[in-house]
Amino acid sequence: MKSDRHEIRFSPSLCLTHNCNLDCVYCYQNHDSNTRMSFDTAKNCIDWIFTYIPPGMSGVEIGFIGGEPLLEFKLIKEIVAYVCSEERKSKYIFSATTNGTLLTDEMKAYFTTHKGCFVLCLSLDGAKETHDYNRNNSFDKIDFDFFLKNWPVQRIKMTLSEFSLTHLAENIKYVHSLGFREIGGVNFSEGDFDWSRDEYIELLIVQLKELVMFYVENELLPLNQMFDKHLDYCEAKKRERRKWCGIGNGANFFDIDGRMYPCPFVTPMTFSQHEIDDILKIDFVDDMNFVDEDCFKNCYIYPICPTCAAANYMNLKTFKQRDKRRCRIQKLIALFIADLQARRIMKNPKIYDDDTLHHTIEAIKRIRSLYLDDFNKYFVNSMKISVMNGKKHRC
Repeated sequence: MKSDRHEIRFSPSLCLTHNCNLDCVYCYQNHDSNTRMSFDTAKNCIDWIFTYIPPGMSGVEIGFIGGEPLLEFKLIKEIVAYVCSEERKSKYIFSATTNGTLLTDEMKAYFTTHKGCFVLCLSLDGAKETHDYNRNNSFDKIDFDFFLKNWPVQRIKMTLSEFSLTHLAENIKYVHSLGFREIGGVNFSEGDFDWSRDEYIELLIVQLKELVMFYVENELLPLNQMFDKHLDYCEAKKRERRKWCGIGNGANFFDIDGRMYPCPFVTPMTFSQHEIDDILKIDFVDDMNFVDEDCFKNCYIYPICPTCAAANYMNLKTFKQRDKRRCRIQKLIALFIADLQARRIMKNPKIYDDDTLHHTIEAIKRIRSLYLDDFNKYFVNSMKISVMNGKKHRC
């Protein structure tokens, strides 16, 4: 019984290998070429998944990850065949996020045949210069037409590095120009990296300005997840002290030995065994173990501020605090979301119902009043950067 991907809630993943054929500049994982999951272990994981689906879930998305999962293509076929060989009580679908560089004719034929129940998600950081810098000169190895033909509405995964920051708008527009309508996430690289530095703020302002105008002009194009936020939640939604991700009870991760971890971030590829032992002592059902009280009580954009619990733990050794080095970046992005929404409302006030429109306008005003003054000096400096970039392009 297969599943409509949009209905899926339970998203366990199987790590098929710790090995990867690339060495991306922002990767925080430790890769090992000698470790892989056996088919018997995979079957045990599959049996557990279909036995312990959490209540209220409409289906299951079984994700294959690594390392690079397509290094274990034979194992993928065996697992898919095993799942499909029995009648399952829950709907299901398969997915894998890949760098796209290993696809052979045999793989393409297989995934084309199974595209109704198997989705390949491509990691693509933008145009050739950026992607090659971030991802080991791998741009020319990707068959974009293959992905577009089989999964035309599948979202691209993009990760932002220090290098690609100055090309963010260019890269997003380039990915859209290839024919990919949706960019799932523009993820700031994790790890010991301070995105709040002044120079990054100034550079990002230039890019966000350009993206706002791009999305205003292309109003039918889906917003990337950096901009696709409900500002009305800040104003209208009752605040909830809750965990914002499925760590521990919705995003179960099975490592190559079959051992289960809370999510794909919490793995031996990322954390030491001592850290993992401490993490596994946490009660993941108790949302209060994941709520930053300071953010909850004092931050207006708390309802739309993205956070990764495991990334917070990696940087701060606790789930109860968010990495505050991201605060300025998120407040800046909120300002540009407000700008974009204001422009869209002026262009077409009927894009929202009356209540949503009211709350969105109030949120726009509040965000501007709270944060605009903090960034005024950066806006001035960013204008200088824009002028300098313009002169470079004219030379």
